[in-house]
Parts: sequence; structure tokens; C-alpha cells
Amino acid sequence: MTARIGVVTFPGSLDDRDTQRAIRVAGAEPVALWHKDKDLRQVDAVVLCGGFSYGDYLRAGAIARFSPVMDTVIDQAKAGLPVLGICNGFQILTEAHLLPGGMLGNDHLHFICRDQRLRVENADTAWTTDYDAGQEISIPLKNMDGRFVADARTLAELEAEGRVAFRYAVDGDSAAGYGNPNGSLNDIAGITNAAGNVVGLMPHPEHAVEPLVGSGRTDGLPFFTSILKKLVSA
Repeated sequence: MTARIGVVTFPGSLDDRDTQRAIRVAGAEPVALWHKDKDLRQVDAVVLCGGFSYGDYLRAGAIARFSPVMDTVIDQAKAGLPVLGICNGFQILTEAHLLPGGMLGNDHLHFICRDQRLRVENADTAWTTDYDAGQEISIPLKNMDGRFVADARTLAELEAEGRVAFRYAVDGDSAAGYGNPNGSLNDIAGITNAAGNVVGLMPHPEHAVEPLVGSGRTDGLPFFTSILKKLVSA
């Protein structure tokens, strides 16, 4: 049976179709989900894609968190449903308190769009098992509100529990995509919940799954093959 992975579209979502394509390239079936519907159509996992849901009014992800679909996503994520939040999706996950911390405007106050070097910190989540801990990858990044922040206690817990999933790789030439692009604390690019089924990150793996389009690399494909293998083995 083919795994079915839902992709939620909110008003202002930009990357829902790219995410659906990435899922298809990985070998799973993408299922389009609408923000007004509470029914997840019996999907095996959910991706909250990038964009500017509700125009980022009030705060990025703050309104989308109250969309009807999120009531079901929150309940099922707490019950173990794998959920990936990419960029705006990561912001929504923090607003929904499925992940700790929050996202603020980039410290340089500018939108940034570039290929970004990341270091894989946790290869044991539902979305990262096809990576190796310590591996460096290059993933496109595009955001205005990408600065991850949290209080000192939360940061300490994330570090102590190994819940930093990805860090910006800073030891290298900025022209090659190295460096902290937005002022995120501890160079954090992505985190996971304690159970490992919910992951959020700011860069866009769906734009790096085929050599002929997007970044021209396939460094993002393991996100989608990881969850596929997880679902098949479950």
C-alpha cells in the first residue's frame, strides 16, 4: 500500500505544489488538504508547507494556527502522527505549541533567499533517518521571519535532549552558504519534539529533490524518503 502524505494549503501558502511533487518523487502519494477542513482524509503523515499564511498578519503562523484543520493536526500529532513544518509550517508549529520557542524577524531586517549549508544534528526522527548525524547538506532558504528564539531553559532542554534537528553550518565561506542567516539562537535551523514525530525547520527541502530543478541538488529528498521508510516499517 502506498503511503499517503497530506499537504495543508492555507491562504497564502506558496509551496504546497512543490511539496506535493517532492512527496511524489520520493514514492509516496501526496494528498491535498484544505485549511478549512478538519478531515485529514486518513493520511499517514502531514506536511505544513511554506508561504505566508494569512499574509503573516499579527505574526507569522499566528492566524493559521487557528484554522479548523489544525485542531485535528494538533490532536493527531500528540497521538503520534508524523508532522513536518517547513518555514511557515515551522512557524505554525511553534504557534500551535507542538514545538517550543518562536520565530522573529531576521536580525538584519531583510528577506533572505539563498542556498544554505546545514549540519544534521539528529538523524533519529521520523523525518531524518536517511541522513547521518554530523552530515552537511545544502538546502534553499527563503524567509523574513526565520530567527528562532526561546528562553534559556527551553534552549537548555532542547540541547540536553538532542532535540536540535538541524543547525546552520557556520564554519565556512558565506558565499558558499555558510553562516547563521537570520540570528537564530544557537544557530538552530530546525528542531523536533521529544517523540521525534514532529519536526520543524526553516530551509526548504522540497526545493532540493531533483537535479534539474530547484537548487540542482537532491539534499532535501531524504526528508521524504525517511518518512516513507518509517511508514512502511511501522
